[in-house]
Amino acid sequence: MKTFKDAMRRGDFAVSAEIFLRPESDADSIREQAAVLKDVVDAILVTDNQYGQLHMSPLVAASLLLAIGVDPIVQVTSRNRNRIALVSDLLGAGALGVTTLLLAAGERAPKGFEPRPKPVLDLKATDLIRTAATIRADERLYQRPDFLIGGLVTPVSPGPRWKPAKLLEKIDAGAQFVQTHLCMNVELLRRYLRRLVSEGLTHKTSVVVSVAVLQSADDARWLKENRPNVMIPDDIISRMDQAKDPAAEGVQICAEIIRALRKVPGVEGVSIMATQDLTSIPRAIRAAGLGGGSE
Repeated sequence: MKTFKDAMRRGDFAVSAEIFLRPESDADSIREQAAVLKDVVDAILVTDNQYGQLHMSPLVAASLLLAIGVDPIVQVTSRNRNRIALVSDLLGAGALGVTTLLLAAGERAPKGFEPRPKPVLDLKATDLIRTAATIRADERLYQRPDFLIGGLVTPVSPGPRWKPAKLLEKIDAGAQFVQTHLCMNVELLRRYLRRLVSEGLTHKTSVVVSVAVLQSADDARWLKENRPNVMIPDDIISRMDQAKDPAAEGVQICAEIIRALRKVPGVEGVSIMATQDLTSIPRAIRAAGLGGGSE
């Protein structure tokens, strides 16, 4: 089975994609979505009730993917669990054979979510990364999980005195790769990566950029207005507004961004989400010149 971890360690341009996890998602829907993506990606990201959206446990989704030979990237967030529950989930991921973790604090539940859940946040994102690294190194375990550990970062346009303090903390805690929040601003990413390269940080961790296949201009506007840290330039929204076939334009835009990112020093992969149509992800990957999975 090809894995995201192997692609990253070989230095390939790694490709992952996110499936839809919803309250109504069942085992069959997970398998059906995996069938759409498995031939063109190195791994499939399963989220952890992202933005307060309820769905099955990411560990259950991961086990379904592993059973059909698909490598899952398992997101674990500290928003809803104390440290005992988090350690239990990390050990469970290792027992299942999960090879890659994406660890984060998690976002607050959206407005209108009733009854309001109480955020736990017993561990910060950096603490969670350090905990996973400790488990990976614990010689008392009969079988230590060789996790590839990732965290989240928000790209910025760095000023002369800017220092990547949060990124450094995550690297020191054990993050072997970082995945950006959704960012389709290539110029900003170039400036951000240029600084990371000059600071020598891309020798200490790998950078994966999150991009999206947009279905419409309304989808893009909704993401910008309702999801924190999403960066979609206005010119992309205008282009979607003016397109005769917005869905096809969304595929083309995503493909163009992926091609551009492959030329940015320090970018070692992409994570792709679709706003509505999962089949748009393979189309974007192929349009970008990536025939399937890592190079």
